[in-house]
Amino acid sequence: MKKDFLKYQAQTTPHPLAIEISHANGNYIYDNSGKKLLDFVAGVSANSLGHNHPKVNKAIQHQLTQYTHVMVYGEFIQKPQLDLCIALTNTLPENLNSVYLVNSGTEATEGALKLAKKFTGRSEIIAAKNAYHGNTQGAMSVCGAEQQNQAYRPLLPGVKFIEYNNELDIDKITKNTAGVILETIQGGAGFIEPKNNYLTKVKNRCKEVGALLILDEIQTGIGRTGTFWGFENFEVVPDIIITGKGLGGGMPIGAFISSKKVMNCLKNNPKLGHITTFGGHPVIAAASHATIKEITETNLVKETLRKEELIRNILGKHPKVNKIRGRGLMLALIVDSPELASEIILNCLSNGLILFWLLFEGKAIRITPPLTISDKEIQEGCNIILNALNN
Repeated sequence: MKKDFLKYQAQTTPHPLAIEISHANGNYIYDNSGKKLLDFVAGVSANSLGHNHPKVNKAIQHQLTQYTHVMVYGEFIQKPQLDLCIALTNTLPENLNSVYLVNSGTEATEGALKLAKKFTGRSEIIAAKNAYHGNTQGAMSVCGAEQQNQAYRPLLPGVKFIEYNNELDIDKITKNTAGVILETIQGGAGFIEPKNNYLTKVKNRCKEVGALLILDEIQTGIGRTGTFWGFENFEVVPDIIITGKGLGGGMPIGAFISSKKVMNCLKNNPKLGHITTFGGHPVIAAASHATIKEITETNLVKETLRKEELIRNILGKHPKVNKIRGRGLMLALIVDSPELASEIILNCLSNGLILFWLLFEGKAIRITPPLTISDKEIQEGCNIILNALNN
């Protein structure tokens, strides 16, 4: 398999982990040799309920007996799509009541950027340095990391960058600005949280000049940070949110969500302002709805904060851990060097624990397990990390 993988499948890095997957269940992944790997990454925050969750599987299996793809998005009334949209709006403030389902977080970014431009009639977008919102051309244009972007220029014109948490930069938002796109907690930059009511101050400035605030909830949403949506932690309500990753319970999905008033601008002048063939695919929508139901009808969201404390208590005192950034089950261990971070990640992998890197902060070690992770599994994984740190 490895030989064929390297020969036939397009590669994203010079040195992929290349683990041959046999199966996965609960919070463990198994390779072809039978080795059991505890998953502390959750497919990069995507597998909210772990692997092979019975309620998600049941929803998928039931929908497969009804119908799969029947029409491009938005033409036919399909119950799985409608159930999902209702469930999402039930978790949101009143102004976020119109959902457009797409195939991924990056497509949600694209839709949100188009929406802000169309509604305001403006073209300028403001984003944050070291942001990450996806990897298509439009999404890359609002990712402020030149090491990622330089090979693909020219990107979208009219994008300006501000420094996250720098209040002096807020004045760069003007009456020329269509939208400001920010991660609720910066992910690739190292799990950087907003400080001193930063997001509220940005929202107030947007309101003052008539721009729209877009919050990227692709990682922070769906229960990962102790509330269902990350922005609930910071007492701010955006004009548009984008979501993906954990929304699908392991299936590929995204959405951008706004008010009916804003979203309606995509209907006319021209019609078909945003189009997707497979967005809201009924099988995936059914899986996503089952995921949301399980998260909202249990104590998984509340438990993320207690589990965060458990992880911090076990790992936070180790002398090689400089700090632990993030919130809930979106955490990053910060160590002295990128070399040490890589050494720990690879050592842990060889000892049965999956960890991962962050895009733009080399000294970070990602800990984003499924929300279903148990205290016993947390202790097991943290012990493997402690052994790696000690060695």
